[in-house]
Amino acid sequence: MKRSRVVRGALVGVSSASLAATLGLPQLTADAAPQESKPSAASHKHDHGLPNFDSRPTAKPSSARASKARSVTAKSALAARTSRFGTPAAVVAANGKTLASGLSTNPEKAARAYLTQEADTYGLNAAAVKTMELVSINKVGKVSVVLLRQTFNGIPAGLDGMATIGIHNGKVLYAGSSLAPTDSAAARRTPAGATLDAADALTAAAKNVGHKAGKVTERSIGATAKRAQAVEGVTAWKRFSATGLSKRDQRVTKVVIPIPGKAPQVAYHVETILPGDEGGYAVYIDATTGEAIARTNLMHADSDNPTWKVYPSTPKAGDDPGERSLWCWTERAGCDETQSGISPNAWDIDPATKKPTGTTDGNNATTVYSWGEGDPEVPAEKRSDRNYTYEFTNQWAKSKCDPAGFDSPTKHDADAATGNLFAMHNRMHDWSYQLGFTETAWNMQKDNGDKGGLGNDAEAGYAQDKAKSGWRNNAGQFASADGGDVYTNMYLWQPLAGAGYPQCADGSFDMSVIGHEYGHAISNRMIGGPDNSLDSFHGGAMGESWSDLMATEYAQEWGYAPVGSESTPMGAFVSGDPVRGIRNYNFNDSPLNFSNVGYDIFGTGVHSDGEIWSATMWDIRTAMMKTHGKGNAATQRSCATGATKVEECPGNRQWMQLIFDSWLLKPTGDVSMLDMRDAMLAADLLRFGGANQKILWDAFAARGFGESASVTSTDDEKPTPGFDSPRAKNATVRFSPLDADGRLIEGARLYVGDYTARTRPVADTDPTTPLGDTYTTVPGQFTYQVTAPGYGQKEMAGTLVEGKSKDLRVKPTPNLASATAGASIDGPGSRAGSVIDEDEGTANRASADDEGVKPSYVIDLAGGRQSIGRAQVSALDSGLYESLRQFAIWTCDARGKVTCTEDRDFRKVYTSPQDAFPGGTLWPIAPNMTMRSFSFPKVNATHVKVQTVESHCTGNPRYAGEQDNDPENDTDCTTAYFNAKSHGIAEVQVFTK
Repeated sequence: MKRSRVVRGALVGVSSASLAATLGLPQLTADAAPQESKPSAASHKHDHGLPNFDSRPTAKPSSARASKARSVTAKSALAARTSRFGTPAAVVAANGKTLASGLSTNPEKAARAYLTQEADTYGLNAAAVKTMELVSINKVGKVSVVLLRQTFNGIPAGLDGMATIGIHNGKVLYAGSSLAPTDSAAARRTPAGATLDAADALTAAAKNVGHKAGKVTERSIGATAKRAQAVEGVTAWKRFSATGLSKRDQRVTKVVIPIPGKAPQVAYHVETILPGDEGGYAVYIDATTGEAIARTNLMHADSDNPTWKVYPSTPKAGDDPGERSLWCWTERAGCDETQSGISPNAWDIDPATKKPTGTTDGNNATTVYSWGEGDPEVPAEKRSDRNYTYEFTNQWAKSKCDPAGFDSPTKHDADAATGNLFAMHNRMHDWSYQLGFTETAWNMQKDNGDKGGLGNDAEAGYAQDKAKSGWRNNAGQFASADGGDVYTNMYLWQPLAGAGYPQCADGSFDMSVIGHEYGHAISNRMIGGPDNSLDSFHGGAMGESWSDLMATEYAQEWGYAPVGSESTPMGAFVSGDPVRGIRNYNFNDSPLNFSNVGYDIFGTGVHSDGEIWSATMWDIRTAMMKTHGKGNAATQRSCATGATKVEECPGNRQWMQLIFDSWLLKPTGDVSMLDMRDAMLAADLLRFGGANQKILWDAFAARGFGESASVTSTDDEKPTPGFDSPRAKNATVRFSPLDADGRLIEGARLYVGDYTARTRPVADTDPTTPLGDTYTTVPGQFTYQVTAPGYGQKEMAGTLVEGKSKDLRVKPTPNLASATAGASIDGPGSRAGSVIDEDEGTANRASADDEGVKPSYVIDLAGGRQSIGRAQVSALDSGLYESLRQFAIWTCDARGKVTCTEDRDFRKVYTSPQDAFPGGTLWPIAPNMTMRSFSFPKVNATHVKVQTVESHCTGNPRYAGEQDNDPENDTDCTTAYFNAKSHGIAEVQVFTK
């Protein structure tokens, strides 16, 4: 009997966690459940792993402090928000102005002087500012961004307590803060001493994430780490081994956690890495009680001229992926590219010996293939001539995933995969270095020399990770704090029943996937200082987006894809989808906006909601290229290597630079999308003097991140969109839904874009809500969805002219299948009523009976007998492979002895096309599941029966049959997916002809 292999990892939206219930993936049992010591005050889910949480409250500032904050934020070019402690989170001087001037030309002294000057605003005093430690000074253009961290009795703050101050020639242009006030009686109390030691904290952290630490032993940190930790501002980590956890080092450091309204708490910042490279967490353990204060998921998913044979971007899908390129360190005949110029030594040089390693090991990266099942982790075959041009036969694809190839002489091209992954990690290192991911910004290198940071943290790469154990169809990046472990898991891809249907492919050859994963390490290292990472739902979504964007930008800057508005799909090689790859949308063809958070089939998720940010960023990129040009291949490459100053580079490079700069401006990873909007605007003011403010504001506004947008928290899953720009002549839209007699319909809602499910409307005619019937927006073309109680969902489009008002008059069509209008439904499943509730975000699932008869629903139409000829149907929220693909409509006219209670009373009037809801290459996707209209010959009816003829599992040929040569893997969805009998449907609406 064949079995279905498991899917693990962090790259795709359909992750191990979101599919756990349907795939039967391993879950924490009740006995092994994580022990959360106290309820979470702020938590958010991930697409994978345990949720992040922070149990600390949010302070309400005193009236005096609020007044002080207002005096500072009044100088800001952006609407300011407050931090957890009620102090200004970020203020930026308007173009040509300053927050303060006449300070020292020494950036550190100026930053401390500014905080002393504004001590009342932040609840500090001069002594508290003096004891802050200097963490780093990075450059955003000519501006020095000084990062300072609070200390309490000589112990650094572990969460928050950071300030980023932008200084230029003694002038303060930017101030970002998560500083904790120390002017209250509670805050002035000396933190209680620790009763637990670091080993106890590691044990407690392991328990919190559902593991036993086992025997805990402290390890020597080594001479390099000791030398680095002697430098002011560098965290002093202790390293431990734990028999119940990963063989990698577990790291612990003592910190103080500031708590709003209470005394600061001594705690331990623990980086606990789970066994089997399954990721890990940063857990903050109370040093007196052992309880977890907060938790963050760290897994985000020859001669002197060595040569490498590589796929520099995304190969062609299928059996013939095309020829690889020959990369050389320095120029020589036959080489397609040279790589010297950024890393001080060739990629294969051991920084300790200054000699070649002869394999996939160097200062920036170390790479092995790691099959699992007891096999050792093996670097690529040693080459004394330094020609790492390993043979590539594409065996995994050509053999159709035949596991016998692992024992063949070519080993499924393991050496070629390992060599490719090694080269690509080095390339991402060198590319990002020129954008600011350097030693002082906590990049990944074994040896940082005297340039700052801890070192000892080269990117580890695992090609074909756990291939013999059946781990498939994903990739993941683990990124701990500076000086700790960072690694990428790259998996093989294979069709899996009810989980995903890619081609047989090796992710270690797809640079879009590799670049995406490495991008997680970049963004998580650069934001919030050396010891923190992205730590919110919004942050996680933007992290997925930034990784996609970096991978795409890299490909275009280096000439592997045409430079322009067309974006490279993520994972086109591994997925076999050249348009969407592994995402719902290609960046340059997306209808998504900020009101759509949660739009996807599974609701909120960092991958799908990250696509909202991607669409917005791509709009900005396109607009900046229109203004600053796109250059040519030579200028693009000159900018990618740093040979040309960014101010002289095309718009796409300037855009990417602003993204990197924005990370350095945030003193915390607990950020919302609006926080990062403001950080990008601030970065433009600092680096380019505000040259792109209109471009940025207008593009943000068009996607709902405008001036009036707001969030309730950094985890807000239902944010309030705003489509207005302070730099545009905005248009005003008045929403006027009218019935057949021209009267205003109460309770109608107007949505921007393609979605209504879990989406925030921008206007309504409901007198019980504060929304109102008008909204302000940047001019341009917009698509709208209109819903109203008792009426069918209606789509319309319009062009809005700058500075003009528009009366958006619309006449929705009465929905005869509306429960609000009086229709009723009889059908299987516990949520049959959701099929006629006028909400695409609710659905019902029911199973075919033992004879294979598919579920059907009988709707008693509102208003009695009607002449009908059209239906609208949605499959959006009806599951994944269970989702509706084909349906049939039957009607009955109740009169005389016909009661419409027997099957014989109904006659079939319509069968939809087999692909009424088309699905996708890998799995059914949200864009193909939304409301669709279907017409049929006019018929009189009192009742309508809708039958789900086929789901995607039973009816989509893309997911059917045996698709590989793996004898242990049954790929047919109908026979191998445990939930194959389940059929889902979200909404049915019926109309007169």
